[in-house]
Amino acid sequence: MTKKTRRAIFILVFSEFLVCLGISLVIPVMPFLKNQLHLTATDMGIMSALFAFAQFVASPLIGRLSDKIGRKPVLTAGLFLFMASEVLFALTNKLMVFNISRVIGGLSAAMVVPTAMALAADITTKRQRARVIGWLSAAFSGGLILGPGIGGILAGVSYKTPFWAAGALGLISAIVLISLLPSDAETSKIRDAEATTSTAAKPSAHPMTKEFWTVPIIILFTMILVSSFGLQGFESIYSIYVNEVFHFSLGNIALVLTLNGLISLFLQVAMFDTLVSKWGERRVIRACFFLAAICVVWITQAHGKIAVMIATLVVFSAFDLLRPAITTLLTKASESNQGLINGLNMSLTSVGNIVGPIMSGMLLDMNPHYPYLVVSVFLIVSYLMAFLLKRPDQLQSATEK
Repeated sequence: MTKKTRRAIFILVFSEFLVCLGISLVIPVMPFLKNQLHLTATDMGIMSALFAFAQFVASPLIGRLSDKIGRKPVLTAGLFLFMASEVLFALTNKLMVFNISRVIGGLSAAMVVPTAMALAADITTKRQRARVIGWLSAAFSGGLILGPGIGGILAGVSYKTPFWAAGALGLISAIVLISLLPSDAETSKIRDAEATTSTAAKPSAHPMTKEFWTVPIIILFTMILVSSFGLQGFESIYSIYVNEVFHFSLGNIALVLTLNGLISLFLQVAMFDTLVSKWGERRVIRACFFLAAICVVWITQAHGKIAVMIATLVVFSAFDLLRPAITTLLTKASESNQGLINGLNMSLTSVGNIVGPIMSGMLLDMNPHYPYLVVSVFLIVSYLMAFLLKRPDQLQSATEK
């Protein structure tokens, strides 16, 4: 790996870390902002859904745009949009402007995260790529881990302070990227320098046929939708729910989210491969759905903060292992259809991110426990569906017949 390649990757990792830090700074503040401005849980759910919807619609369009005009302009614009979104949120107390801010934020996420991944792929060899994508993922997780704790501290000054801080981080990221990231012409040279004798992937036949859509494949995609729906249905209202039902303070919420981030990083970096090697993806998926369902119900029946915190950490940990386990099994299902599989994976995740917060917000306005009871039902059904899954070798042979 050349010096220019390492510098470019460092800038991408640094920018992604700062953006994710900025996003997570505001998480502990949301329930107190809701109470201060007299917003409903439905209002908060719609805000989260608008972010996901904008990201869902914009991602494929921006992907094509970055292919045409280059990665650096798209990344730069995305960071400036992120800054604008956070500053706009800090400046206003009107619901309509909050929603506009979330749409801008979703556009910025669509511009930054996939474009950074694409640029990393542009300037690395196949052998280097997994390691670099791992660094970007670690930057993503690291930002989300540190953000809630820092946000809770900044909120002691004002509920709007975390948003100002997030906007400042966006500006710093944009300046660093403009100043230090190689131009697209230089990126092309880096790609040529890093090129190896690897052969180009052969285009595969279009897989949109009934032979591809076997029952196990449909089950896996359904689980992707359910896991994203369940996670967002659980997470999007979590801080509001525990504040209203169990009277969690800002510090309590920040503590839970920070512990979750640390556990998540450990599970994904140090334990995931070991668990899959020992148990296999199918058993990991079943265990995660079962534990998540049980602990979501446990939260609705708990009577103390400690019990809620423990159950919360188990739920988040289950989701942290569930998503990569399902994705890994999907990628083993058909070696020649990775583009379709990953595209559908992202699309279904976005759909879950849109529907989950809206549904949970509306149910929370009816009864505090309704959202989690509904989520638990979906998780139990998915647990039962997981017994229909085949081994990876059986999945692949089924899709390639």
